[in-house]
Amino acid sequence: MRRFILAVLIVLTITNPVVAQQKIFADSLKINVDANTFWWMGIIEDGHQMPLTKNYHSDFRLNGFGNQVQPLLLSNNGEVIWSDQPFLIDFLNKKLRLYGKKFQYNKSGSTLKDAYHFASKNYFPPSGKMPDALLFTKPQYNTWIELLYNQNQNNVLTYAKNILSNGLPAGILMIDDNWQEDYGNWNFHPGRFSNPKQMIDTLHQLGFKVMLWVCPFVSPDSYLYRNLAEKKYFVTDSSGNPAMIKWWNGVSAELDFTNPDATAWFKSQLNNLKNNYGVDGFKLDAGDFEFYNKVNSFKKNATATDHSEAYGKIGLDYSLNEYRAMWKMGGMPLGQRLHDKNHGFGDLQFLIPNMIVEGLNGYYFSCPDMIGGGDNTAFLNNVQLDQESIVRSAQCHALMPMMQFSVAPWRVLNKINFEAVKKAVALREKFSNYILELAKHTASTGEPILKSMEFNYSHQGYEKIINQFLLGDNLLVAPVLIKAATERTVIIPNGKWKSFDGQIINGPKTIQVKVTINDLPYFEKIN
Repeated sequence: MRRFILAVLIVLTITNPVVAQQKIFADSLKINVDANTFWWMGIIEDGHQMPLTKNYHSDFRLNGFGNQVQPLLLSNNGEVIWSDQPFLIDFLNKKLRLYGKKFQYNKSGSTLKDAYHFASKNYFPPSGKMPDALLFTKPQYNTWIELLYNQNQNNVLTYAKNILSNGLPAGILMIDDNWQEDYGNWNFHPGRFSNPKQMIDTLHQLGFKVMLWVCPFVSPDSYLYRNLAEKKYFVTDSSGNPAMIKWWNGVSAELDFTNPDATAWFKSQLNNLKNNYGVDGFKLDAGDFEFYNKVNSFKKNATATDHSEAYGKIGLDYSLNEYRAMWKMGGMPLGQRLHDKNHGFGDLQFLIPNMIVEGLNGYYFSCPDMIGGGDNTAFLNNVQLDQESIVRSAQCHALMPMMQFSVAPWRVLNKINFEAVKKAVALREKFSNYILELAKHTASTGEPILKSMEFNYSHQGYEKIINQFLLGDNLLVAPVLIKAATERTVIIPNGKWKSFDGQIINGPKTIQVKVTINDLPYFEKIN
């Protein structure tokens, strides 16, 4: 059957959510949204604004907002909208307007879960693979907040040893930006790392796997830049010279991963680190498609999003990986981290809704940024930290797919608060096998690991609940997200549930639970 692309504005008024499957192809869409219809979309950084209930505008044709993006919308009535390209979205006065190219509208089923599984099957099917199991079973420790740009062998080893001496388990150690000689020169800086092979051997002996931070940039004032420019490995400007890209660490040339030779060179650098030093994996930072706007590429007519997608594919060769920016790589065995969050209770409340939206877009092997916040400016100049927010952040991470520390909790917390963090880590240890089995299940089925209430319990009034979540089908988690709270309201869905304090609760009902600084309210479903 031929598909006709309509270059007109199509108006859809869907009032019956249980109609037969519909398919519409268009360049623009306008949908009248009734009071019982809710939409989620694929801008992960705006996940806390989902589902759409207030006026909303976003144009992600030139900007991915520093996180994963997917050209997708899903409704709680089984509707799916997809485009292969970024687009503009307006939600105003209960009207949803989309402007872009070749939208595909489908009505498949009658629930959010129906919509998701249609999208997963057709647009980002599960690969059958998952990232390294250690990402799910043990905490991750990133050196960024503690060392910033002073990454060095002595302090990295000290950080790792302090993790163990303070009673936390070994896991994955991520050595962040500035371990290298220069951007693009992926060798350990000899002045800061006297014997990197010995350092990594020691970290392995301590029980850690080791990841290194890398990016697609190359510093222009170097022999390496001149060599790679001659080989035409960079994206270029209108004059044909390597484009100079402004990013958060200055101005650099950027590798063109639509060029197979440039990709092979970059992978050879990563493989040298694995083979020569025993590095286990990589934190692949940047890759934001806004860095590739208005450049020329090896691949004719390559879009900015093509470049971001090509960078994402590099991680498929390394089971231990982490990305922050991503385009159309849902379903793949890639670790996906939320955009850097600010320290404090404000951004803490974004973790659950943003993680829910990550899962709805196929980025389900996900990490909720760094415990206490990943924005380093909040930890500079001896600022007064909110210890309680760090504890509550650790508890929020504890029963999410991944858990990542950066600021050393033993350094910034008093004894009572640090013990609460260790209790959260111990709780994760208790459920580590459950979390790993969920990850394996997701790899084969595409079912998100972390889900909203609406996903499992459709059309029961749970659409707008964004402060609690389901981990799989059998664990309901309701972290404390408000400062100085002594109780927490929890909405219990249908079924029989055992609470964190031993009570048996028959849902559906809304309950109040008492909480102390040590408590993460969670509820296990009793089958």
